[in-house]
This record gives sequence, C-alpha cells and structure tokens, in this order.
Amino acid sequence: MPYLSGEDAVKELRRALSNPNVQSDPLRYRNTITKVIRVMSQGVDVSGLFPEMVKACATVDIVQKKLVYVFLCSYASLNPQLSLLVINTLRKDCQDANPMVRSLALRNMTNLRLPGLAEYVEQPLTVGLRDRAACVRRVAVLGWAKLHNLQPQAEIDAAVVNELYSLLRDSDPVVMVNCLRALEEILKDEGGVAINKNITHHLLNRLKECDVWGQCDVLRVLERYRPQTEGELFDILSLLDSCLTCAHPPVMAATLRLFLCLSAGLPSVCQSALERACGPLLAACGSNSREMRFTALAHVQLMMQSVPGLLGAHYKRFFCGYAEPAFIKQRKMQVLVELVNDENVSMLLDELKGYCTDVDPDTAQAAISAIGRIGRSYSDKCLDILTGLLGLRQEHITSAVVQTFRDLVWVCPQCSDVVCAALQGCEETLQDDQGRQALLWLLGVYGERVATAPYVLEGFIDGVRAEVSVSVKLELLAAALRLFLSRPAETQDMLGRLLHYCIEEERDMCVRDQALLYYRLLQCGPEQARRVVEARRSDPALGVLIGRPLQPIDAWAHGFNTLQPLSTAAATPDSSTRGSPEHLHCEPKHTLTEELKALTDVAELSQGSVVGVEPAVVSLSLSPALSPEDFEEMWLQLQSLHMDQGASAVEEGDFLCVVKLMPCQMLPVNSPQSLQAALQLVNIQTMAFTPPNALPWKVYLYTHTQPAPDSTSAECTLVLAELLYSSDTPDSSRAELSEDNDGLSPLSGDGRKSGDRCVKITVKQKPRDSAALSGFLCILTAVLNTVSAECKL
Repeated sequence: MPYLSGEDAVKELRRALSNPNVQSDPLRYRNTITKVIRVMSQGVDVSGLFPEMVKACATVDIVQKKLVYVFLCSYASLNPQLSLLVINTLRKDCQDANPMVRSLALRNMTNLRLPGLAEYVEQPLTVGLRDRAACVRRVAVLGWAKLHNLQPQAEIDAAVVNELYSLLRDSDPVVMVNCLRALEEILKDEGGVAINKNITHHLLNRLKECDVWGQCDVLRVLERYRPQTEGELFDILSLLDSCLTCAHPPVMAATLRLFLCLSAGLPSVCQSALERACGPLLAACGSNSREMRFTALAHVQLMMQSVPGLLGAHYKRFFCGYAEPAFIKQRKMQVLVELVNDENVSMLLDELKGYCTDVDPDTAQAAISAIGRIGRSYSDKCLDILTGLLGLRQEHITSAVVQTFRDLVWVCPQCSDVVCAALQGCEETLQDDQGRQALLWLLGVYGERVATAPYVLEGFIDGVRAEVSVSVKLELLAAALRLFLSRPAETQDMLGRLLHYCIEEERDMCVRDQALLYYRLLQCGPEQARRVVEARRSDPALGVLIGRPLQPIDAWAHGFNTLQPLSTAAATPDSSTRGSPEHLHCEPKHTLTEELKALTDVAELSQGSVVGVEPAVVSLSLSPALSPEDFEEMWLQLQSLHMDQGASAVEEGDFLCVVKLMPCQMLPVNSPQSLQAALQLVNIQTMAFTPPNALPWKVYLYTHTQPAPDSTSAECTLVLAELLYSSDTPDSSRAELSEDNDGLSPLSGDGRKSGDRCVKITVKQKPRDSAALSGFLCILTAVLNTVSAECKL
C-alpha cells in the first residue's frame, strides 16, 4: 500500500483483517498483522483496528501473539472497555504449557497499564511467583512492581512482600536481582529493601552469577548495610576486592563507591581502593564510547581532589587525540593541569602548546587557560609560551592570552613585568568583549609600567560612541581613572572627554551613574579618588605556592558513580565569563579591616620596643615583587649567616636577623586563608604555608618597609619572615600545644602568665634598619592579634 493515505490504509487493513480467506490462512493473517504494526510505527493512527486485533490474539502462533500484544499495549489506554476482552485470553495463556507463552501473557497483562484490570492481574502474578520456569518468575516479580506503580496508594499484601523476600534466594540470579528491584519500588516509602547480615552475605556470594547491571544493582543496595565488627568489614571487602579490577566500568565504579561507603573511617583502605581502581578507570578513559570517556574523566577529576598524584605516572593517557570532540579535550586538559610536576612540566607544556592552535577556538582557548594555571607554579616557562602565542596575531588566541595574563598577575604579582612588556600591540588584534575587558583592566592597574597605555586608552575613548558592550564601557571608565591617578599629565584630557560623553550622551544608566560617581569623586581630590578606585594587584585570599587544599575522600564519596560529577563545573572557573578579577572574590569583613587599620596606627604604642629600638612609623609595600626562587635564595643566604653567628639577633654588615616569641592569643591553623587575607590588607605577601593542621605549621612572608617622608633614612628594606607554630617552641620550657574543636591551636610560652599565647617569628632584613624592622613587627603583631580576636568570635 505505498500510495494510500493514512485513512485509506486503515480501511484497507480492516478489510484484510475481517476477510475470512485471510483469517483461514495463518501466513497471510500474520503478514497482515505485520503490516498493521509497520503502519503504526510510521505514526499512523490505527486505533480503529482495535476490535479486529483483539480477535487476532486468540491464536497458538507465538509470533502473531507478540505482534498483537504490541498493538494492544500501545492502544489499551484509548480503548479501556475493549481491553477487558483481552483479559480472558491473557489469563488462559497464563496457564499454557509453554513457559514462553506464560511469561509473554504475564508481561503484557501488566503492560496494559489499566487500573481497572488490577484485580484480574493479582491472581496470575501470585501463581507466577511459584512457577517452575525461571522466565515466568522473572516476569512475575517485576509485574508486582508495575502493579504497585500503577496503584501507589493501594497496600501490597504482606504475604507478597514476604514471598519476594524469599525469592532473593532463588536459584536464578536474574530472579534474585528482579526481586531487589521490585522490593525497592514497592518499599520505597519505607526506605527500600531491609538489608541484614544474612541477606548481605548471600548477595555477595552470588554476585559473580549476575550480569553487569545486576551486579550494579546489588552493590548499590549493599551500601545501606553497616558491618557489625571490623572482622566482618574486612571479610566483605575481601569478597569485593576482585570487582575493583573488573573490566566493566559500571561494576568497578559501583564497587569502589561501596568500598568508600564501608571504609569511611579507614583512610588507608580508601586510598588502597582508589589505587586498585586506577587500571579500569584509565581503560575507561580510552574507551571507544565518547560518553564513557567523558564520564571516566569526570570521575578522575573527582578523585584527584583528594589524591592529586594518584595518576601522575600515567599522564600521557590524558593527551588529546586529533579526532576527539572538544568537550573531551577540555576535560583532559583540566586533568593534565592537576598532574603537573617538576619531572613532566616541560612535556606537558609542549603538548598544551600544540593544542593552542587547534582549529576549534574553544579548545585553543581552553589550552591557553590551562597553561596559565600551570604558570602559577612555573611562571617563567609558561610566560615564554604565552608571549610567543601573541605573535600569531589570531584574534581568539590573543584574547585568551590577555585574559590569562590578567588572571596570572592576579595570583602571581611577580609576573607583572613580563606581562606589561608583552601587552604592546595587543589592542590591534582584540575584537571580543572579554579580551578587551582584560586588556583595559591590565592597563588600568599596571598602566604606569606600560609606555603606550595612554595611547591605547585614547583609541578606546575615541571609539566609545561606536562601542556596544556596556561591560567594556564600565571597564574603560575604571581604567581611565586609574591611569589618570598614576599618569595625570598624559590622561587628563582624554578622561575629561570620556566623562563628558558618558554623563551627557550615554543612554545606559549604569555607565552614566558610574561616570557621575567618578566625576564627583574627582571633585573631592585625587587622594580621595585613589583610596576608592585604586585596585588591588593580587588576590589576598590565594596561596601562591600551595595550590588548592586537598579534600577528604568523604567530601565527594557520596557523589561517586552518580550524575553529579558530570554536571559539576570544572575545578577552575572559566575566566572568560567575568570582567575584573577583583570582582570575583569576596571582600574581607569590614570589622576586620577597620580593626587592622586602628591597630596598625597604635601598634607602636601598645607593643613598645620589640628589638630594643623605638618603633618607627613605616609603610609597607609589595613592590618590587619577589619570586619564590629569589625568596628561597635570599632566605638560605641569611639563614647561613644566622647559624654561623649563633645568636638570637645578628647584625653583620648589611643584614639583620631576629628570632622572637611574639604574643598571640590564637592562630587559625585550620583556616590560614583568613590570616593571609589580613596580611594582604597591610601589604604583607604570603609566599607559602604548610597544609592546615600540620605540625609544625609555618608561614613564609615578605614585604618592603618604606620609612616616613620626614625620616632621615630614605632607603627601602626587604623583610623576610617565618611564622612557626609548634609544640616544641624554642626558648619555652613549658610550651604546650593543644587542639580545640574549632581548629585553633593555642600555644603557651614560658615567662608569661597562664593563658598567654605565642608564636615564634624569624625575621631577616636587608639592608639593616632596626627602626623599620621594629615597626614591621608592631604591624605584624597587630594583625595576628586581630585575626585571633576574629577567630574567637
């Protein structure tokens, strides 16, 4: 019937199904029913053939029965009255000698999905649970789940539930797994299957008899059981050990999740389970299925939150293939960033450099962003690659590099000199909004170091009438004002033109209001404007050397082998979706800021002389920036001098070393970020600190002391410091360290009344300036006491 319409086709099929000659020929009758199913699959409404198809189900031909049941299950809801005519045939088939017919009848009896048929279905299902054929028992077990889903408010007979529990010991593993699934559905309001010791051990012993998805269901249900003794726990883990290396990723993932749930209080066991699962997980990362590869990579990222070096030796397995889709390449690059170390950094950077010129712009930008994140620890090598990419003069590459520069100097201020030198000529290639925003932020914050900064801004200001992006206009206003405060002679005229346009002609209210704010702020004087708009040049809440703190396995174990890792955003936020980097981070508490300012002003009065010299009024500065390598070299050089002299305070030539115990109530060793943010407010840079709660706990700092304008000394000095919190503090015979529940470790020092706290500080200064060093110690003491007070609150 190739040329008939839908209605004509239905009429023709009705005539054929009603034709006695066709009904008398089994082959022609089956072919006609096949045509009905074919037309139905093409989207034609053949519900009008329901009476004829009901008659056709009364046959001994199994193939014809299957075809008719497909039709009846599809249109039963449209013909509930006629569907009752099928029940007698189905009930009769449930007693057929052929088990295939019995299972087929039971399955389709529950697939009709008609509430009115429930009373006719219960008796065949009950009989099916005791059927001698396993295929019938499989269908009957799931039929009770379908019946409960059809009538969720109706109570299931307790005898049926007990029967399902008894079938957990059925000889057929599929029946056993189907019982678990049915009980999970029926007892959903009660929390699912009740798991005890006997059921757990029975399921574990028969686990290998199940298929892949049956094993996953069994392992998922077993997560509810808690072993009563440690010996029982290790017996269960021993039975599961072989499944950790299963070649099927779903089984491996379900087993590992069960391992993590059972051994939550045993970190060494969890660590060992993760190591055992590395092989199958790496195999899944190389699967032919894109979906499987993406899922495996997402779970690798989840595991690396707690054990970043777990797959360090297999970093080559995460190199991107040419034909891989972009979403897999980007995930692999995120994993590669976490696997960087001193041995493989050169090879990984070479690999990522190749991805920077990928034909897909998103992949290329993701590679550049990955290089920028590696640059936080290996800045010199990464800066060489990034500056080389600017020479390609590709719009999307230049934009990504400039955005990476912005984020890199935000966390590594020591890179600012190289970044400023590389910005020359970038404005000619940038076209997208995110790239121009990043360039404007860099020119505003570091404009005094970029010789062409006023000319670049003038080009943006001349084209402001044609600018359509509000974000770019707002960033341009901020950059112009910041550059005016550092280079007023070159910027005054263009800033006036920009403010006039934004106030008088701009239609966007956000841009106009910001321009009015800046205009009125300038009327108060440049110093007042500088206090408000001068941007921070680094992140006050980020450690330069330590990286992201490790999370305990318990923090993510509940989300393993679920959809959560797939929907979770990348570990590092995409910088292309935001503007100025300081807008991303929360400001410190206002109370903390105000207290720091007040305590800094009166520090020299409250503390007195720390090193025997009257404290001087000093200001601290982070410029010039000090790289980690320079810090280490200088520290070791001065440390050698200090050890040779063997004194607490050493003055030799152009150096000064001081070791003191400073009073401090409490130090937040469990959350060092608050101390780091407080130190940043007074221009003291944190270079590194040990992981939280480690003993001894150390913090390394540096700053430059600048004397007051009326001081006789006009020379700046470099100050390096180490804060040490330990249970065996020198010069303290009665030092004791305890850990409170809130993570604060009080240290009691000798020579102080009970309840006093102290922290050992080692300060090294070059060139020597005792008065400036005393002022630095006063400021540092004020910060420590303020943070201690905040922690107690």
